[in-house]
Amino acid sequence: MVKTRTHSYSDGTTEFVGYVAEPDTIDGTRPAVLIAPAFMGLRDFEIEQARRLAELGYIAFAMDYYGGGFRTESREEAAVQMKTVNDDRKMLADRMVCALDEMKKLPGVDAARTAAMGYCLGGKAVLDLARTGADFRVSMPLHGIFDKPNFPTEKMKCAVVLLHGWDDTLAKPDAVVAIAEELTEHCEDWEILGFGHTPHAFTNPAGAGYRQTSADRSWRWLTSTLEEHLG
Repeated sequence: MVKTRTHSYSDGTTEFVGYVAEPDTIDGTRPAVLIAPAFMGLRDFEIEQARRLAELGYIAFAMDYYGGGFRTESREEAAVQMKTVNDDRKMLADRMVCALDEMKKLPGVDAARTAAMGYCLGGKAVLDLARTGADFRVSMPLHGIFDKPNFPTEKMKCAVVLLHGWDDTLAKPDAVVAIAEELTEHCEDWEILGFGHTPHAFTNPAGAGYRQTSADRSWRWLTSTLEEHLG
């Protein structure tokens, strides 16, 4: 059994609305996982992933990087919102740091055992979080975007595990090589798992790019990575 609730927080300028899923009973403290959603905002898919993690014993915090709990079913509306964070990646990174800090303060969270994962734009966001040098254990982008931000990459304190569809047209092989070179320079512990014949957004059953085999394998890899790094 798990407990769920919305959770409002602020960076002092913008109000955000996230979602917490946690085990029904918490004795002591638990490791926690930050979830950054895809570009349409925090929707049912990310909420379900938070619930799945809570069932495994983690406290999961699905965060809001747009503000106001924005979510939509319109790709056009989402594209407008996405442009705001793509145009100012430092702002996006600051919002990711804010969400990580907020998660660490949640009741029952072991602040020394935290991870971050994200889908599509959320994958870019958790990479940018790692690039800030933020203190957490592991960053896991799923079908993320790898382009560099408008701020310098710091020495990464976390491990980075990229779960990547090899046929992703938004992250072609040259982008994979580039991120590998960046990680080699700035990250002591990184790996890339590429799923063959797999397009962008392969994890979401509601999307056109869904590939069940790759989605299932990525979940197994993700959960084993969490177990390795968070215990």
